[in-house]
Amino acid sequence: MTELPRHHTTLVTGATQGLGRGVALDLAARGGTVLLHGRDAGRLAAVAAEVRALDAGGEVRTYRADLSDLDQVEALAARVRAAEPRLDALVHNAVAGGGPRPLEREVSAQGHELRLAVNHLAPYALTRGLLPLLTASAPARVVNVASIGQETVDLDDLMFEKEYEGLRAYCRSKLALIMATFALAEELDGTGVTVNALHPAHLMDTAAVRAYGLTPLVGVEEGVRPTVRLVVDPELAGVTGRYLDRFTDARAHEQAYDTEARRRLMALTDRLVGRVPAGA
Repeated sequence: MTELPRHHTTLVTGATQGLGRGVALDLAARGGTVLLHGRDAGRLAAVAAEVRALDAGGEVRTYRADLSDLDQVEALAARVRAAEPRLDALVHNAVAGGGPRPLEREVSAQGHELRLAVNHLAPYALTRGLLPLLTASAPARVVNVASIGQETVDLDDLMFEKEYEGLRAYCRSKLALIMATFALAEELDGTGVTVNALHPAHLMDTAAVRAYGLTPLVGVEEGVRPTVRLVVDPELAGVTGRYLDRFTDARAHEQAYDTEARRRLMALTDRLVGRVPAGA
């Protein structure tokens, strides 16, 4: 096991259950400090208590926010920047899956399609908001938990207003996350901040998998190991712009390598998260 110094700090989103909880506990057991994000105060307190019970030397702090609301994402980034002296890694694990009613299109606080908002816009906006802290702490790592389930992003119908289906929306949002991974890795090359994405495991036993009605095939621990590796493995220092299927470099959906499609997606994304005025 790669041990971490106490000051090594990782923020894990969606850390109150499933993969996020497993990743947070693994990193804490290595001696590092973990910042737990979640929506429910009670579940946050429970996982924080689990971390403290490990008594492995690091610290634990909690941050509550609903990532489907970009205003709360911005506020979360501001709170972390103000409170934390450093940030060595950021694991984007929080997810909106296919949902229990997949034909019912849901929207975020800002009116964006919900899967796109939680799985793509929120990670991008949070990374942007925390870049000052990440670059000041460099070398630092951003890990995007993506999926092998990927579908072409319709750039003319980004909000999936035509023929909506929840799992398809999830697959589009995960491809958008991978495309943003490649774009940010290219932009941040040379800053000491790396950005990578992975498919952690196939059909893990998580709430999102069960909610859609799918049958889990493996335990959460199968996804914890490859995810944590991207945070701690010294051999991955400086490695950026990769998509991995668990431990192995893999080829994402072909659209991820279309530079014009990436440019269009990121321009739309910047507008949606408020980095570019809506009318510009």
